[in-house]
Amino acid sequence: MTRILADIRDEYEFLEADDRYRLLIDLGRDLDAMPEALKTDATLVRGCSAAVWVYPTRTDDGRLHFLADSNAAITKGIIALILKTVQDAMPAAILDTDIENELAPFDLRNQLSSNRTQGIPNMIALIRETAQRYADA
Repeated sequence: MTRILADIRDEYEFLEADDRYRLLIDLGRDLDAMPEALKTDATLVRGCSAAVWVYPTRTDDGRLHFLADSNAAITKGIIALILKTVQDAMPAAILDTDIENELAPFDLRNQLSSNRTQGIPNMIALIRETAQRYADA
C-alpha cells in the first residue's frame, strides 16, 4: 500500500460518516482535470449509477497515468481512492496489485449506498484491462 493511501485510510477510520463523505469529495477534487473532449462514450465506465469516465495515458518511462472524472462528487472521490492504488505505476505492477484488498480497509460497500459502489468492480476491471493491454504490447 502506498504511504499516501495508508494516510488516507488512517484518517478515514477516525471519521464519522458525514466526514468520510467530505474526505471522498476532497479526494475527487484533487484528481487531475480531465478535458471535456475525453469524456466520450469510449471512455465511459459501464455499470456505474453516475457517469464515470476513465482515460489512460502513458508516461515516457511506460507508467500508466489515468485521467478520470464523474458527474457525482462522491463517485469522483471513490475513483480517486481507486486510482491511489495504481496511479503512475508500471503496467506489470498494476496487474500485481490487489486493488480490492487495498480498498478493503475503507469498507466502501458498508459505508456507501449500493448505487454509489456498484460501478467499483467495473472501474477496477477497466484499469486491469488497460494494464494488461500495455503489458502485452
